[in-house]
Amino acid sequence: MFPFVQKLEYCLLFIFLAMFARGGCLSRLARDGCRRMGNFTSSSAGISGTGCSQYVQEVVSQNCIVIFSKTTCPYCRMAKNVFNEIGANYKVIELDTHNDGRRMQEALAEITGARTVPRVFINGNCIGGGSDTQQLHQQGKLLPLIEQCAPCCTPANSEGSGSGHFEQTK
Repeated sequence: MFPFVQKLEYCLLFIFLAMFARGGCLSRLARDGCRRMGNFTSSSAGISGTGCSQYVQEVVSQNCIVIFSKTTCPYCRMAKNVFNEIGANYKVIELDTHNDGRRMQEALAEITGARTVPRVFINGNCIGGGSDTQQLHQQGKLLPLIEQCAPCCTPANSEGSGSGHFEQTK
C-alpha cells in the first residue's frame, strides 16, 4: 500500500543492527554481562547519580580542559579538532563507551543546564559545545582562556601548530 513505509522500516532495522554491531554488544555481553542500551552501557557495578556528579566535578576541577564527548558525534570531533589545532592538552571522556555515561550525561545536564554533547570545560567553567568552542577560537577568545590554566595544559606555542594531546578515560 505505502512502499515508502516498508523501505523506512528496513532502513530503521538496518540502522539498529549497525548500531548494535558497532557497539560491540555481543562481545561485551559475553565478556562482562553488560547490556548496550541506546548510547550508553549499563552494568550492575556503577556510580550513583550523586557519585557521577561528584566524579564530573572532580575531573573538571583537576584538569584544565575537559571534553565530555561521544565517539560518533560530529560536534564532539569539531571541539577536539579545535584543541588539536592549537596544540592544547585536554582530557576527553567518551560517554558512549563509559559504563556510567548516561548518568554522567544527566549530571552534566544538571550542572550545565544542557544535556547535549560535547560539554567543554576550561579552567572549571563550561564554555558550551562544539560550535561554541569553534566560535570562541575564531573570535580569538579561546586561547586566552586556556592560557589562564596550569602550564601543563597550555599550547606549546600560540600559532596553533601544536599536535594536540588527549587522555581518554573509560
